[in-house]
Amino acid sequence: MTRLYRRYILPPLLDRAMSDRRISRYRRPVLAPAIGRVLEIGFGTGANLSHYPESVRQLEIVEPDAALHARAERRVAKSTCEVIVHPLSAEHLPFDASSFDTVVSTFTLCSIADVDSALREVHRVLKPGGQLLFLEHGLSPEEGVARWQHRLTPIQKVIGGGCHLNRPVRSLIERAGLKVQSSDYEERYAPKLPKIVSWLTSGVAKKTAG
Repeated sequence: MTRLYRRYILPPLLDRAMSDRRISRYRRPVLAPAIGRVLEIGFGTGANLSHYPESVRQLEIVEPDAALHARAERRVAKSTCEVIVHPLSAEHLPFDASSFDTVVSTFTLCSIADVDSALREVHRVLKPGGQLLFLEHGLSPEEGVARWQHRLTPIQKVIGGGCHLNRPVRSLIERAGLKVQSSDYEERYAPKLPKIVSWLTSGVAKKTAG
């Protein structure tokens, strides 16, 4: 049952949720600084693809879930951006150190099993001065909301493909050695969505040179 759910039911549910205007409105501003060689981890159903700046002509992606990528193919087919697919998890990236100018993560850090390993890999493959562009949902600063996030995360992991409601996004990024840029950093609830799923964190984190 779990396998059938993840293959046939979860992909369209995620596609619809990730295309919701209440959260997709944040994608373009987050992706606007993307430059150079770009890697997106957790490509999912390709919801970011139409929001990249026109200057990004080639995009490398990692996505371990074949069912999600199957739904992304229609967006890839319509895009003028070349998409190079690596069907694997971000926890073990097959790239040389200091390979990318930009790494993108949107609504991905919640569902990676070993998120610390994935972020260490992001740090490794970024060039000195390279940037992580992120848009993630996570742990609310409100104690009451956070309490419910902790309670409901075990259920959410089952119905949401491993999604955690309660990950402290900024702390995780900084723990990997990336420096969050205060000028680009934002936290807010997405409008008209339940607070347990809508605390959004976005911005730019850089790999310091030297």
